[in-house]
Amino acid sequence: MAAAIDLERLLNVVDLTCTCCLQYFTDPVRLTGCTHSFCRTCIVAYCKGRQRADCPLCREAFELKDLRPNRELAALVSLIPQEVQEEEFETQDEPKPSAAAACSDCIAAGQRSGEKEEEIWDISKQIEMTAETIQLLNKDLSKAKEYTSQIKSQITEDFCCMKEYVERQEKNTLTFIEQQQKAAEQKTEEAIHQLFVEVNELIDLETQMSNLPENHRYKGSLSTVNRITLDEKLNVVKRAVKDLKRKLEFLLLEKYSQQFQPVQPPDLPQEANTCLVSAEAAVKNPEPTISRQFSQWADDVTFDFRRVYKRLAITAQSRKVMVSSFPTDYEPSPNRFCISQVMCSQSFSAGCHYWEVITEDSDGWAVGVAHEMIGKRDKLGRTEHSWCVEWLGAKKQLSAWHRDQETLLHLDKPLRVGVFLDLQKKTVSFYSITDEEILLHTFEINTSSPLYPAFWLYSLERNGSLTISHTNRR
Repeated sequence: MAAAIDLERLLNVVDLTCTCCLQYFTDPVRLTGCTHSFCRTCIVAYCKGRQRADCPLCREAFELKDLRPNRELAALVSLIPQEVQEEEFETQDEPKPSAAAACSDCIAAGQRSGEKEEEIWDISKQIEMTAETIQLLNKDLSKAKEYTSQIKSQITEDFCCMKEYVERQEKNTLTFIEQQQKAAEQKTEEAIHQLFVEVNELIDLETQMSNLPENHRYKGSLSTVNRITLDEKLNVVKRAVKDLKRKLEFLLLEKYSQQFQPVQPPDLPQEANTCLVSAEAAVKNPEPTISRQFSQWADDVTFDFRRVYKRLAITAQSRKVMVSSFPTDYEPSPNRFCISQVMCSQSFSAGCHYWEVITEDSDGWAVGVAHEMIGKRDKLGRTEHSWCVEWLGAKKQLSAWHRDQETLLHLDKPLRVGVFLDLQKKTVSFYSITDEEILLHTFEINTSSPLYPAFWLYSLERNGSLTISHTNRR
C-alpha cells in the first residue's frame, strides 16, 4: 500500500510520458538546447533522416548529434511496475492510440509545421538579403556620382589653371615684345638724331676745310652705326613659346591620356613605292621643305598604330611619336613592340626614297630602317636586317649600329636626320640636316625584302618625341 502511495506521488510530480507517443518513456533522450525529452525512437523518426530539425514542443532548432540519454527519466520509469503501466491503459475510458500511431501523427504534424516555418524563414532571409543588396547598390551609385563630380571639378580646375597660365604667358610675351620694340625704336631714333648731328658737324667742317690747302684737309669717314635688329631677342621668345607648347602637349598626354584616345586612320592598301599625303594635313602642319639634293626622292611616311609600343603616343596626323607616362589604349595587335620602338606604315622594296626626322626634342633616339619581321623585343640595329644611327643622351655619343656592332661617329648630336634609302645600289645613308647636308654614315644593305622606316626612343622616364617632317617632292 505504501508503495502505491509513493508511486502516485511520483506520477503527480513528474510527467513520465513522451509527448510524441503519449506513453511512458522508452530509452528517453534529452535535447541539449531546450532540455525537452522524448523517446529515442520517436525523436529519430520525427527527424526522418534530417541532420537538423525543430523541437516538437518549443521549435528550437537542434541536430541529431545533440541528443543525450536522460538517465534520470529512465530510472524513474523503471520504478513503475509493468502491471501498473498495463492497468493504466486498460482503465482509460477511450482507447489511446498505439505508440507507433501517436508518434507517427506527431511526427507528421511536426514535419509539416517545420517545413512551413523553414519556407517562411527562407523567404524572409531572401527579402533581407535583397534589401541589403539594394542598399549597397544605392550607396555605390551615390559614391559613383560623387566621384564623377569630383573628377569633373578637378579636370575643369586643371584646364582653367592651364588656360590662365597660357593667357598670362601670352600677355607677358606680347608685353615683352612691345617693350623690346619700343627700346629698339628709341635706340634707332637716337642713332638717327646722332647721325643728323654728325652730318651738321661734317657740313660745317666741310665749309671750313674748303678754304684750307689740300694737305691740311681732314681725312676721315662717317662713323659706322651698328645695325639694331630684334632678330636675336625675338628668336629667344619664339623658342620659349615653342618649348611651352611642347610642355603643355606632354602635360595633357601624361595627365589625361585616357581621355584623349589616339585617332587611328582607316586601313589603306599599301604599295611598296607609294606614299600618300593630304594637302589639308600639309597646311595644318607646315614644316620646312627637305633638302633640294634629295627632294626628287622625298616620300611621305607616317607612324603605324599597329607597330608601336603602348607607352608611346602617336599624334599630329601620325607624324609625331612621344613618350607617355601611361599606356595608350591601342587596339590589340600581334606585332606590337614590347620595347620603346615604332615603325612606319610604308615599306620600300625598289628605287630611291628619302625622309627626314626632327630629333631635337629627344635626349636619346635611334633612326633607321628594318625588315618587317623584326622581333617585338629586337632593338633597332641589333639584328641582321636592321640599320640605324643612334644618339644616346646619357653618354652624349653618336654611333651607327648593325648586327649588334657599334661604329662611333664622333659627331655632335644632329637636330634633324635625313635618311636616304637607295635600293638600286643597296645602301642606306644618314645625314645631319642643317644649312647643308653632313653625311653621318652609310650602310650596305644585304636584303631584298621590303624595308620600313623604324625608330627607337630612349628612357620612358623622360619626356621625348620624334617628328617626321612634311615632304614636298620637286
